[in-house]
Amino acid sequence: MHGTTERDHDDPARSVAVVGAGPTGLLLAGDLAEAGVPVTLVEKRPHGISNLSRALVVHARTLEQLDARGLADELVVIGCPLRDLRLFGGLTLGLGPLPTRFPYVLVVPQYEVERLLERRAVEAGVRFAHETEVTGLRQDDHGVTLEVATHRGTEELRAAYAVGTDGAHSAVRRLVGLPFPGRSVIRSLVLADVRLAEDLGSALTADAGPDGFALLAPFGDGYHRMTGWRRGNDRPDSDPVGLEEVREIVRGALGSDFGMHDPRWMSRFHSDERQVPAYRVGRVLLAGDAAHVHSPAGGQGMNTGLQDAANLGWKLAAVLGGHADEALLDTYHAERHPVGRMVLLASGALIRGALAHGPASRALRAAVLATADRVGPLRRRGTAMVSGVGVRYRRPRGAHRSVGARVPDVPLAGGGRLYEALRGGRFVLLAPPGLEVAPRGARLAVERWAAPRDTAVLVRPDGHVAWAAEAATAERVREALDTHVG
Repeated sequence: MHGTTERDHDDPARSVAVVGAGPTGLLLAGDLAEAGVPVTLVEKRPHGISNLSRALVVHARTLEQLDARGLADELVVIGCPLRDLRLFGGLTLGLGPLPTRFPYVLVVPQYEVERLLERRAVEAGVRFAHETEVTGLRQDDHGVTLEVATHRGTEELRAAYAVGTDGAHSAVRRLVGLPFPGRSVIRSLVLADVRLAEDLGSALTADAGPDGFALLAPFGDGYHRMTGWRRGNDRPDSDPVGLEEVREIVRGALGSDFGMHDPRWMSRFHSDERQVPAYRVGRVLLAGDAAHVHSPAGGQGMNTGLQDAANLGWKLAAVLGGHADEALLDTYHAERHPVGRMVLLASGALIRGALAHGPASRALRAAVLATADRVGPLRRRGTAMVSGVGVRYRRPRGAHRSVGARVPDVPLAGGGRLYEALRGGRFVLLAPPGLEVAPRGARLAVERWAAPRDTAVLVRPDGHVAWAAEAATAERVREALDTHVG
């Protein structure tokens, strides 16, 4: 995959406009540009990576997606890997058994993720349009026209497709007329990055009392992120947060404020549960917070958006490159909308558990946690869901049982790993010994299993199984490649 040049941007018939330069938009734009698709990334804010930490965890499946882009190892060095989660005083989830190269939660500020993704997007040739606000949108059978306001006045930007990654207050979503049904689930959540006088170790700790809850997670640089809420403390998002308020929340939930001091950032916000009914409207698509928002419980927000982008990017590139029919874009909604719904329900259940108030509700929460602690399959299912490694997409009727599943980072014959082979946005065919496959150019890498297997598996650029067969013939493989790779 060759990236794009300035000349490529002169062809709007094969270009994409991505609106919103947060993590989701940056990953998507970088993927498209690496695949040779001209991309303009529109952002109403001035250029600059915010030093506000906002999202704080990167889960295992997201790290695998970053690994497929050569970024994960650099991020891991910056962040703080946590292998244990201590929840509500009675449950410790150990992430070590996760079937992944990254069996932990990585605590790292969102701005570090954005920094790596922006660098990659720049190197791939993404054209950035900062201080550019989308004010109008119209689409036809051949493309999308965005009306944008800049310091020069009103201008138009033409592209084959537009993707709204512009957050919970998405202008793109509003302009295509999509509703954002849902409700506010909790108000006056408080965030703070603080130092602690007492050592809490290297686990993420969360607990709740009758009047609120709090979570503490170490960044690894001496600071901890506190996320908390206190009953009866509803205030507007604009109200300032003081250190004493943070201490009171933590004391009420965890029994101590651990000598909190030197806050570097404090903020207040409210949390909604919302999801659009459709991730695609013609030539306009939505991803990340523009498509779904939910409570911060489980740390799913940024992760789900990045995984949306990983699913969508290769599909747009295939359609614009003439390798796939436009109907492939419908699978983006079919695959990612149920995942967004699952995350919304799961994070909602977690936040409602944390909000349990009366003795009966707290007793029920304790019983559920005790059951999860004793029953191994429940623990494994819970960690797989939260980490993202358990996500699989629905397989077509009659397809091999593994189609739609995530493929682990298996070793390859001759050295190397699957997620290294996926770099560049290509498909990877894992072929059994003796099966000869004709080259397909840069869109396909043919690799062999490190341990001999009879199964042929075609892995999509996002690390999920596109096709598989036992004892496949060269003819069956060729037919599969014609269908999926083009």
